[in-house]
This record gives sequence, structure tokens and C-alpha cells, in this order.
Amino acid sequence: MATPTIAVGDKVPHGTFNYIPHTPELDDQLVCGTPTTITTTDFFAGKKVVLVSVPGAFTPTCHVNHLPPFLARYDEFKAKGVDIIAVLAANDAFVMSGWARVEGLKDKILALSDGNAEWSKAMGLSVDLSHVGFGLRTARYAIILDDLVVKYLGVEPGRGVTVSGAEAVLEAL
Repeated sequence: MATPTIAVGDKVPHGTFNYIPHTPELDDQLVCGTPTTITTTDFFAGKKVVLVSVPGAFTPTCHVNHLPPFLARYDEFKAKGVDIIAVLAANDAFVMSGWARVEGLKDKILALSDGNAEWSKAMGLSVDLSHVGFGLRTARYAIILDDLVVKYLGVEPGRGVTVSGAEAVLEAL
């Protein structure tokens, strides 16, 4: 379980993520896309952002229970003033892009790669899953940011999706 070193009211640290923006060409499963780099300070500044972090793309809980409700309730998030919704994992940008395509995220939810879980680790939000062969991963959590300041932090206390799920995040907005 993660032990957060960041709290509500704190400004998130600078972070760098790789991601592959959705384009119509990506609907062709043989196209990989070109990764681009974004930073928290440039991309999230001045915006209301919902970040949902999962230990791994395509893993059962993440793929079936955690991410889909965020997409299903996308319009509710937008109605509450959310500018950006992003899913974050320690998987590489190509895996995240592939997962985004399978989930049908298109340009609604950004699929960001937190390489080596570096950004998450800087906030005490990484987990060592070496015992199951996964290595260091992002923990299961959700953050609401408003101009880079944490307004909500829901870190799962164990297995399953509760405080980091779409319903809990919507209630916190």
C-alpha cells in the first residue's frame, strides 16, 4: 500500500509524462502513433484535472472496474467543470495508447505513461509489485487538481476500487 507524502492543499511536483494523442489514424490497429511529452506544470496549470492512477493497463481490476466508469460518466465530469481527465500508469506510452483504443477513450480521457512511476513515487504514491512480477508501479489512486493544487486525494487502502473510483471522485468535485 502507498504512503502518500502529498496532501490536500499541496501543489503537485513537476512531472513528465509520455503519451500518444488520439488521431483518427490510430483507429487502425496497425498504427502505433508518435509519443509526445507533456509536463504537469505546462499541461495542467490553470485547469481542473482529474487524474486516476492504476497499477497497470489491461490488468483485471483496472481494465474492467476502475477506468470504464470514468468514461461512462465523462459528461458528468465535464458538467462539473473538469477540463482534463487522464488515466496514469507506469506502462509505456505504446501500451497506454493500445489500452486507450481498446477502452474507446479517443480524446475524452488521456492515457499517460508515468515511466518508472517516477511522478507517483515523488508523492509517495508508488507500490512495489515485484512479488507478482510487475516491479515498481503507480498505486491505485485518484487526484483532483485545480491549477496544480490537490483538492482531493483518494488512495485505495487495499484491493478494489472505492475512494479512487468515478463515483467517489464525482462526489468530491
